[in-house]
Amino acid sequence: MDMNIEEIVKQVLVELGGTPKNGTAVNTASASAVKALPATAKVAMLTSLGHFDVKEYPIPEVGDDDVLVKVEGCGVCGTDAHEFKRDPFSLIPVALGHEGTGEIVKMGKNVTKDSAGKPLNIGDKVVTCMIFKDDPDITMFDLNKQNVGGADVYGLLPDDDIHLNGWFSDYILVRGGSTIFNVSDLDLDSRILIEPCAVLVHAVERAKTTGILRFNSRVVVQGCGPIGLICIAVLKTLGIQNIVAVDGEQKRLDFAKEMGASAAVNFKDHKGIEALTGAVKDAFGGYLADFAFQCTGSPVAHANIYKFIRNGGGLCELGFFINGGDATINPHFDICSKEITTVGSWVYTLRDYATTFDFLKGAKAIGLPMSKLITHKYPLNQINEALETNLKMEGLKIAIVNE
Repeated sequence: MDMNIEEIVKQVLVELGGTPKNGTAVNTASASAVKALPATAKVAMLTSLGHFDVKEYPIPEVGDDDVLVKVEGCGVCGTDAHEFKRDPFSLIPVALGHEGTGEIVKMGKNVTKDSAGKPLNIGDKVVTCMIFKDDPDITMFDLNKQNVGGADVYGLLPDDDIHLNGWFSDYILVRGGSTIFNVSDLDLDSRILIEPCAVLVHAVERAKTTGILRFNSRVVVQGCGPIGLICIAVLKTLGIQNIVAVDGEQKRLDFAKEMGASAAVNFKDHKGIEALTGAVKDAFGGYLADFAFQCTGSPVAHANIYKFIRNGGGLCELGFFINGGDATINPHFDICSKEITTVGSWVYTLRDYATTFDFLKGAKAIGLPMSKLITHKYPLNQINEALETNLKMEGLKIAIVNE
C-alpha cells in the first residue's frame, strides 16, 4: 500500500499542536522521534490517610487552550506530608504534587506562549504556578498584588473526572487559565526546586520592604531544613556575607555553611535562651543580628528569635505554613522597646516565581550546591516510602523522579 509519509508526519504534528504551512518542507527525521501517547496515565492518588494508590486513568482530549505534560519529577513538600498524615484540607481522594516539572508532549492550537510571553513548543520543559480564578487581584497585569495563597494550584485540587490534577503522576493536563512557564534552560534538579525556592525569594523580597536588610547586614536564619537552607542561598546570592545559621542538627548546620552561612550555632549545645542568645551574638563578633528569618514551625523557636535581634532590627516570619500553635512573647521587651519591624511571608506572587528562575542560575554561577538539597529520589510506585522518608526527616528534599 502506497503511503504519503510527508502527509502522515504533517497530521501527527498538527495533532501535537504544530501547524506546518502548505508547501513547507517537513523534517521527517525529527518527526520520526514523535512517540504515540499512551491511552492512560498513572496517577498517585491519596485514597486514605497515609496511603497512596497508583491508579491508571484515561488521558483526556487536549482542549484548544490546554497543555499535556509528561512529568519528569516532583518534589515532596511539607504540605504534601501534612495532607498525607492528616488531610487538613479535606481533599481525600486527591492527586498531590505541586513542585513538579516535565516536558510538553501535546498542546492546544491556541497555546503559543507561556505566562511571561516566552514561546512554547512541543518538547519544552515547563512548570506551573497558579490557576487563575475570578479574582481581579490575581492577574498577570500586576504580579505584585496578591500571593499565590489566593489561587488554586495543581496538586491541591479536588478530584474530578480528569484526575490528572497533580504532579505525582506520569502525565498532567495543564488547563487553560493556568500559569505555565518555559524553563528549558534549567536542569531537572533546578526545576524541581523552583517552587520551594520561590517561597524564599518572596520572603527575602518581603524582608527588603523593611529597609533594614542590606548587603552588610548581620542576618540570622533559624531552622536549617530545606526552607532555611534555601533562605541562606538566596541571601548569599544577593551578596549578603554575614549569615549565622541556627539549628539542632549538626549535619544540617554543616550544609548551611556550604550554602553560604558564615557561622553556625547548634542550639543543643546551649542551655537556655540567654546562653543561646550569647552564642548567636558571639558568632556575629559580639553583635546581635540586624535581621532574622524564622524558618521553623515551632512556637518556641518563634518566641526565641526576638532575643537574637538588635534594637531597630527586623524579622521575617515564614515558618508557619499551617497552624502550628500559639507562641508566647513579651510585647514590651520583644517588640516595642526594641522597635522591631516584623513582616510575615506566605508562599509567593507570580513575579517572585519568575524571579526564581534567575535566582537558580545565579546560585549555580557562584557555586552553591543547590542540587545537594535533593537527598532522596523515588520512582512513582514508591511514593508511600517517599512520604514516610519525608515525615521521618531522614533527608532534606525528597523527590519523585520518573524514568
